[in-house]
Amino acid sequence: MITLSGKGVFGGIAIGRLSFFHRSAEEISKKSVTDTAAELARFEDARTVAASELKMLYETALCKIDEESAAIFEIHGMMLEDEDYNAEIKRAITEEKVNAEYAVGRVSKIFSEGFEAMDDPYMQARGADIRDISNRLVTILSGKTAEEISTAEGNIVCADDLTPSEAMQLDRDRIAAFVTAKGSASSHTAILSKSMGIPAVLDVGEDLLTLTDGAEAIVDGFSGKVYISPDEETERIMTERLNEERKHRALLEEYKGLENITLDGRRIELFANIQSLCELPAVLSNDAGGIGLFRSEFLYLDRSDFPCEEEQFEVYRTVLEKMKDKKVIIRTLDIGADKQVGYFGLEKEENPALGLRAIRICLTRPEIFLPQLRALLRASVYGRLAVMCPMICSEDELFRVKEMIDRAKSELKEKDIPYSEDTEFGIMIETPAAALISDRLAPYVDFFSIGTNDLTQYTLALDRQNRRLDEFFIPHHEAVMRLIKFTVDNAHSHGKWVGICGELGADIELTEKFLEMGIDELSVSPSYILPLRDKIRKTDLSKKKGKRK
Repeated sequence: MITLSGKGVFGGIAIGRLSFFHRSAEEISKKSVTDTAAELARFEDARTVAASELKMLYETALCKIDEESAAIFEIHGMMLEDEDYNAEIKRAITEEKVNAEYAVGRVSKIFSEGFEAMDDPYMQARGADIRDISNRLVTILSGKTAEEISTAEGNIVCADDLTPSEAMQLDRDRIAAFVTAKGSASSHTAILSKSMGIPAVLDVGEDLLTLTDGAEAIVDGFSGKVYISPDEETERIMTERLNEERKHRALLEEYKGLENITLDGRRIELFANIQSLCELPAVLSNDAGGIGLFRSEFLYLDRSDFPCEEEQFEVYRTVLEKMKDKKVIIRTLDIGADKQVGYFGLEKEENPALGLRAIRICLTRPEIFLPQLRALLRASVYGRLAVMCPMICSEDELFRVKEMIDRAKSELKEKDIPYSEDTEFGIMIETPAAALISDRLAPYVDFFSIGTNDLTQYTLALDRQNRRLDEFFIPHHEAVMRLIKFTVDNAHSHGKWVGICGELGADIELTEKFLEMGIDELSVSPSYILPLRDKIRKTDLSKKKGKRK
């Protein structure tokens, strides 16, 4: 038996046979060119095609996996626009008079090795992203098609490394796991592994590449161990663990249709966060009680102009009809900060997280906001709609939003277009400012939804997009917990309910604490619904109260 050790990035056990993915080792030929203008045009055409392919990958990941996975290809699209990267390729073409394929390959090597030489693990992992977008460009320029990864059902895919694009080709219903010789737990491939629910062990070393197809193996994604040709005892132990894991997943299935209620009778709602219609099947199959956050900005992304009112109405109506009698909370436009859209014509800002974003855009651009409000109100007659506005920081902003909603209603009334008067209205609590005046805001809304991602960012003065700050990020920071509790108490004192729709809502370690605080609803990615229900139904808050007496 051979034992390889690496980084387990998704906890799970897999038993199968090794199946190696080998890329073509063909060298990129260096050619002299005389017409550099034509070569630059070829490069620009390849970038256009690559951008289109990345957009398709984004949409595929959004439908098949989740928002975090889709964002990887959005980031690749941004890297494809990187000024330094493109300038160096263009310089090589024009000054050295070389073909575009060679220029891209050489610049890819320089940039990726530069990232990998850095001390920061997150920055090191960006080397794989550079290689991925560069390989895509070279493939397009050479007129070839991307290599496919195919394997027999139940096999363990092995490679020196896997780029995010290659990982996306993996059929999670067919493969048992994947193992790589290189790779980082900070890589986008690791994120994809977690999102796809595929056991994976990365960075097991070059010894992996000396093995052959068909060898029996066991992958332990919990410990980061890979056992090649396991002995009988190892196989027995790991098979028992695999069976236990399957039983646990089956038990979770049994929670479908059950209430989210603690042993001592505390009830809470479990809703789902989604970004597109593609995610509705996951919402329903995981038995979510409703949709706690529908990110409407997806309608504005990856296009060249604003969606019209009719287009928005059709999407909102579809969501409400599909969810039937279940509540659907749709967040109004949240563009800006990390979500930039060119056709909005926003000026470049030194710190977009603190700039013109979300409700600030809506209040200063009524020609954008009013069509969305009218579309939402029109759709409200097709289900249980709640409208939620992001980034409210003051009473004045709240009053201005309500005035805009009244204006949208008046415009619909003038045209005899029906809408529901029972539509709930709420706001997101995403800043310390909003939390600290939550007692002043509560009388004018039906509910609060706490966006813990931004609340943590603004409370800790920490850019959540900057992975170099990971060591300073404290998800359970007491300041954040106090702001959440303060908000809950203020809302309840005015008879209003409170939910959490940020990442902390899915943190099992905090579930009991949130229940104690009195949180009424947790809205999470669909796959977290049943594990949270399991945690809730096994919690007894009365025991905790007894200990405190």
